Amino acid sequence: MRLLVVEDEVRLARALREGLQADGFAVDVAHTGPAGLDLARSGEYDAVVLDVMLPGLSGYRVVESLRAEGNWVPILLLSAKDGEYDQADGLDVGADDYLTKPFSYVVLVARLRALLRRGVRARPVVLAAGDLRLDPASRRVSRGGAEVTLTGREFALLEYLLRHLDRVVSKTEILDHVWDAAEDIDPNTVEVYIGYLRRKVDAPFGRRSLETVRGAGYRLAADGG
Repeated sequence: MRLLVVEDEVRLARALREGLQADGFAVDVAHTGPAGLDLARSGEYDAVVLDVMLPGLSGYRVVESLRAEGNWVPILLLSAKDGEYDQADGLDVGADDYLTKPFSYVVLVARLRALLRRGVRARPVVLAAGDLRLDPASRRVSRGGAEVTLTGREFALLEYLLRHLDRVVSKTEILDHVWDAAEDIDPNTVEVYIGYLRRKVDAPFGRRSLETVRGAGYRLAADGG
């Protein structure tokens, strides 16, 4: 497995390279944000260990650039910033994991192996179907650039459908994932909320993205209708 380590502290970068190589990884190192971004764009890496505070371009911006380009290489952020909002920001821009300094080398390797087991797969920060977009972090929805206001339950339902594009999901699946298990909800409630969504994200824009599949459930078209 080939790893990229992007770290401006030379001694730490050297120690990481030596340790990871001893554990059987092939390792390349960069010391600035722009250099790390250029190497990561090559597509040759199975995972990236990326410092947040880098010269030239922060780790957050490197992650944003890669994700915007459709590069889904697993990324583990390293940072001395241990605030909960710092960690949330790192994950929200598209990183897969966040480890604060000082850290245990054993834990770093364990987390890397966990990332490698998951493999490379698309994990978009913003969910989209055509021009319909939903940002889970900011909790904003838009259609063709126009903001759409949803209730909390409508937002949760749309997010679930966007995460299962072009797949038929049943009322039971929706109830299990969108409503609290402790709530005694009539399955027909799902149909009511599907109607609410259609009136907000489809009808005003002349679209028909949210389909009813008789006897089976509902499907959100990947092209946005």
